[in-house]
Amino acid sequence: MNNAKNQDERIARMTFGSVYPHYLAKVEKKGRSKEELHQVIEWLTGYDENTLQEIIEEKATLEKFFQKAALHPNARLITGVICGYRVEEIENALTQQVRYLDKLVDELAKGRKMEKICEPCSLTFTDHTPYITSGSAETNSCPYVYTLTEESEP
Repeated sequence: MNNAKNQDERIARMTFGSVYPHYLAKVEKKGRSKEELHQVIEWLTGYDENTLQEIIEEKATLEKFFQKAALHPNARLITGVICGYRVEEIENALTQQVRYLDKLVDELAKGRKMEKICEPCSLTFTDHTPYITSGSAETNSCPYVYTLTEESEP
């Protein structure tokens, strides 16, 4: 338990600017673009490219990054395993939000088509909702939202 608390505290203190280059390198290594990464980040947080740059320059912690974010209302529908944890079972809200972002970046890097990750939906900040691969659209408020899984096909 103490180990999880230490991890949560470490995540809270990390700066977004220290994590962002790793996200960018991961997606570019797999042939994806910076613009696609920004589109995924904007869907989750509401931050546009200029705001992301300001956050990086001010060296905002991940805690501050997510405190100021307008988290997408469907973010809670993101599920699956990332870094050995099921995101829907993470108890610490900040750690869960960071893992949501990790999961979306991971799906992008896996080669999933952008139109599959971000499908149009009326419930979004930027007219994009993640396409998630298993589950029932009938149980969700948006017809494009399902559940992300590690086993899903790109």
